[in-house]
Amino acid sequence: MLDPAVETTTLDNGLAVTTVSLPHLHTAVCALFVKVGSRFETPEDNGLSHFTEHMLFRGTERYPTSLALNTAVEQLGSTLHAETGRDYSLYQLALEPELVGEAIGVLGELIGSPRFDDIELERRLILEEINEDYDEHGVEINVDDIARGLIFANHPLGQRIIGPKSNVEKFSLADVRRHHSTFYGARNANLCIAGPVTHQQVVAQAQRALAAMPAGHRAQVPTAPAFHGGPILEHVKDAGSQTALSVVFRAVPELDPAYISLVALLRVLDDGMSTRLHYTLADQKGLAYSVHAAIEPLADTALFEISSATANNKVPTLVRELLILLDQLRAGKITDDELAKVRVRYRYETLASIDDAASMAGWFGGTALYYEPPSLSHRLEQMAQVRVEDLKAVAEHVLSPKNLVVAAVGSLSRARLGELRSVIQDWS
Repeated sequence: MLDPAVETTTLDNGLAVTTVSLPHLHTAVCALFVKVGSRFETPEDNGLSHFTEHMLFRGTERYPTSLALNTAVEQLGSTLHAETGRDYSLYQLALEPELVGEAIGVLGELIGSPRFDDIELERRLILEEINEDYDEHGVEINVDDIARGLIFANHPLGQRIIGPKSNVEKFSLADVRRHHSTFYGARNANLCIAGPVTHQQVVAQAQRALAAMPAGHRAQVPTAPAFHGGPILEHVKDAGSQTALSVVFRAVPELDPAYISLVALLRVLDDGMSTRLHYTLADQKGLAYSVHAAIEPLADTALFEISSATANNKVPTLVRELLILLDQLRAGKITDDELAKVRVRYRYETLASIDDAASMAGWFGGTALYYEPPSLSHRLEQMAQVRVEDLKAVAEHVLSPKNLVVAAVGSLSRARLGELRSVIQDWS
């Protein structure tokens, strides 16, 4: 049977506990997803979700220091992985199935009994992390964040996950405690355990470790804004022989019926070294050493993004040739053989995901913060029904100048920048 058995029980405090049964595996993943991230922040609080995530690593009542906490995790053979995104934050351990109960206990300590010590030390570390995204004059050079700031403008989705330096410098312990109290309630989180586990046993373990977690409330999601303001070009001057490029289109969300066609379209463009993006721009034209396309799905929208870095003098030509490739997709110049290859590779990766406990936890735990995740068999059925005309329709809809933002960080001369601007503005 393709689809794993997925069961969910909601504890009395509102915490959803989901298991994904993968009896063929020899390891398990314990993942706690919390509905908090930069989307839920005001400009004054921007970066506080990331800051709070860092502070949670500074020890708990049972493990009073960061050393004690990490030692407890590593004695289980695991590593405590955490990340903050736009739509949610994640805390995850991978380990032997027999140790799942202890891992849930660690997560309960981490979320339920944080000490929030060493704030000044953690502040210094985050400020060092921020420095990667700015030059010596304080100018932002993270091309991905620049592009998202353009496409989402003043909406929270346009904010940087790590926040601005000025916010990180002023966050207080009271701010961290307020943010934790507001968002780290049971109703605003999902615990998902994927691996060779038994649902009732996991629920009992979660009940012992997490029943005291305050109920809190489900965070309200600020709706993604409309965007038809393209094409927009932003150039940030930065020293060096290469320019980093982010070419982003506002796209359709996962719940849109056209999303599966968008996934297929992406794979026609970039899914291996024989597909158009790499073969044409890198292999045949030598315009970039590497160029990649991806979809970033968010709760109620998505971004279709092409990223690359190339020599400063090649930037206008690279973008021109890229837009030619996109024109071919919009014109429906896609072969049945290309679509057949897409289906084969998509099926393989779907099957491979069943052998990846973290992938299963992400799909059935993280996605479930916003909507019920479709089954794997349903996704394969959808892909099997996609036709070339569906790809043409979604390409025409998404790959449009009105949905386009281009961010470039590099040392472009006035002439090259003017040429790049003309290439983008002349595209129709």
